[in-house]
Amino acid sequence: MREPFLAQSKRVVVKVGSSLLASRALGLQIDRIERLADDLSAIKAGGRDVLLVSSGAIVSGVQKLGLSAYPKSLPLKQAAAAVGQSRLMWAYEKAFERLGTTVAQILLTHQDLADRRRFLNARHTLTTLLSHGVIPIINENDTVSVEEIRFGDNDTLAAEVAHLVDADLLIILSDVEGVFTDDPRRNASAIRIPLIAEISPDIERLAGGTNKEEGTGGMATKIHAAKKVSAYGVATLIMNGDTPGLLPKVLAGHEAGTVILPHGPQLSSRKHWIVHTLRAKGHLTLDDGAIDALVQRGKSLLPSGILAVSGIFDPGDAVVCTDRHGKDIAKGLSNFSSTLLDQMKGRKTIDIKKTVGDLEYEEAIHRDNLVIL
Repeated sequence: MREPFLAQSKRVVVKVGSSLLASRALGLQIDRIERLADDLSAIKAGGRDVLLVSSGAIVSGVQKLGLSAYPKSLPLKQAAAAVGQSRLMWAYEKAFERLGTTVAQILLTHQDLADRRRFLNARHTLTTLLSHGVIPIINENDTVSVEEIRFGDNDTLAAEVAHLVDADLLIILSDVEGVFTDDPRRNASAIRIPLIAEISPDIERLAGGTNKEEGTGGMATKIHAAKKVSAYGVATLIMNGDTPGLLPKVLAGHEAGTVILPHGPQLSSRKHWIVHTLRAKGHLTLDDGAIDALVQRGKSLLPSGILAVSGIFDPGDAVVCTDRHGKDIAKGLSNFSSTLLDQMKGRKTIDIKKTVGDLEYEEAIHRDNLVIL
């Protein structure tokens, strides 16, 4: 079942981590960047659109600034990123230029994708670059990102990019061979899992964090990214990125890495954006009747079915709907602010008109802006 998802993928997003490109002691490792350029140019020559999500800017900047330790504070990380990002792109420019491949730099924050208009504008820019044979090289805009607008790690960014450009395959290049039955660094008997049909709780438990301060993601973030894109019908390949020439071979059918298949009903682009890109600003606790109307009958959420409102949000912000026990039921875009919705909760439409006045909407969340979780 692996081969169709690998061989037939026409648009791929490739994510490469810091550990494969740079170290605090040595800075950028040009030979590794050149090997990566060789592999990506090879798969592009095979007729695929290729986008690269690259880490490495901060680590490169740490070495250039002569810092004795990886920075802990956000301003120092941003300073290191500002120094390292230009060096990283210079290295990519040189590596791809010798192969006759044009590259472009794209820097994103979560805010760029949380706004639907900016999301679509970014999509148009990237697809235009691809139509001209360019490989976009994408990174988080670390020099301006603050905690509220950060993706958090480049595995998550890569998943967002895969959705952004309607990719067929997300490829995560790691310093391990794939997903194993146990941590292969601690258990020599651990076995690589070549194919995962569904990310079950057992698979999620197999994933651990990173033990490297120079990286922000471990296998857990890779599995989480795969789970995100799976809902959009995108497969994920997690494999070793340190072996020259291995990536083109795997896409041609060579057995290596772990392929994670798409699973479940595929969400539309807009509903995937609501669930996986937008961050919830608040929570609505629903009664049993409202939950039945949403889940079983595909209805919109009316204020009468809301028991409690928490958080501070404005019209158009994403909110999570839960049952009385706190279990997530749905996520959607609220038509009202938290202040107004708190006044409306539990009331029928006619009572709301008497106390609040005429409103533009009757629904707290319209079904077109609601996704059942």
